[in-house]
Amino acid sequence: MTQNTFFNRQPLHLRPDSARVVVRPFKPATEPRDFNSTDRTRANHIVDRVLALDVATVSSQLADVLENFRGRHRNLLKIFEARADEMGAAFHAHPSFTQDQRRLVGAYFLHEYSFEAAALFNPSIVTHPDQSDAPDGGRRFILSLRAVGEGHVSSLTFRSGVIYSDGNVSVDPPARLASIPLLRTPLTPDADRAELIFGPEEELSERVIFPVLASQSNGIEDARFVEFDEAGQRIYYATYTAYTGRSIRSELLETRDFVTFRMSQLTGSATINKGMALFPRRIAGKYAMIARQDNENLYLIYSDDLYSWNGGQVILKPKFPWEFMQIGNCGSPIDLDEGWLLLTHGVGPVRRYSIGAVLLDKADPTKVLARSREPLVHPEAPHREGYVPNVVYTCGAMRFNDRIILPYAVSDTFSTVATMKISALLGSLQNC
Repeated sequence: MTQNTFFNRQPLHLRPDSARVVVRPFKPATEPRDFNSTDRTRANHIVDRVLALDVATVSSQLADVLENFRGRHRNLLKIFEARADEMGAAFHAHPSFTQDQRRLVGAYFLHEYSFEAAALFNPSIVTHPDQSDAPDGGRRFILSLRAVGEGHVSSLTFRSGVIYSDGNVSVDPPARLASIPLLRTPLTPDADRAELIFGPEEELSERVIFPVLASQSNGIEDARFVEFDEAGQRIYYATYTAYTGRSIRSELLETRDFVTFRMSQLTGSATINKGMALFPRRIAGKYAMIARQDNENLYLIYSDDLYSWNGGQVILKPKFPWEFMQIGNCGSPIDLDEGWLLLTHGVGPVRRYSIGAVLLDKADPTKVLARSREPLVHPEAPHREGYVPNVVYTCGAMRFNDRIILPYAVSDTFSTVATMKISALLGSLQNC
């Protein structure tokens, strides 16, 4: 992988780990969407069989399940009970049942999913909300990453790490366990928002945001996190692509603490494509977003209410050979004294993805001050092979003192981190 001389790659490799699993609801292939249907279904037949077992057999079967999965998940009995609660109608034909029967039924309708077995990629980075144990002159951060498992289903996972005063970067090893959040409110099939909460005992790297809305049934893709300043209050937003397997839509994730989250649909004509990225503060009193509406160019869009985005102005078109196919943003713009630094991706021959940069005017981001004639980094041997070859990609970088900290993915498989001196980076851009 070639890059400019000021591109300092850290000795970090965040690779997918098939041993990390979450427990998810399982439905037999012939089941309807709603387990609470009054129709007799395959699910009813399985419940009938479990509830026909005598007390001793139920007890021994449940003990065997717990022993088999010991140490792999937190609060497994609680998870079994919660799953049984979701299947209330399947118990209606039975006048009575024990707690252990319900737990065993719940176990039959769950499965383990190795959420990052295939890939761990497309990271973004923000300052950690808790800096209590940051090193002197350093900063703690949170990485978000797109994880892909069986069936190419994408979810969102996290890592924590430290930037030291000398610019070196370390990433904390992930927790052994992983879990999905609880839903604060029940979902309907056509829901366009959800509220999620993780347990206080779960470490950051345990928390996995798996698809919950129908719009996300095949994945939550490429979250672009930004630390947003709202009248002195810090809120973390992430724009991402919800994918059903057939269609996409843009959605927004909100959190203040990375424990509770809210998901919401974004609406409007400017939300029809992938890759929206929010500016870290309002501009002239309005929210501002970089987006690509036409599969080729980058637009600047403004909104009054954060959730509705219409119109937009083209500010950047493909210009150099490494981006002739299309360009897109690689995360939220970064606030520098010199202007807004926007990382971009360009697609060139043989669908090779590279990362470049653009400098936008601070007061009027429609004005492009400078841009990369050559990419900052592009795939080269021996780092071009992977789940999707010939790709380097990021969903967001951050500023730390005089450096840009850039996490990025290689061939849609694993992720690494690089740093760049801001002065050298800006010096490499061509004035427009």
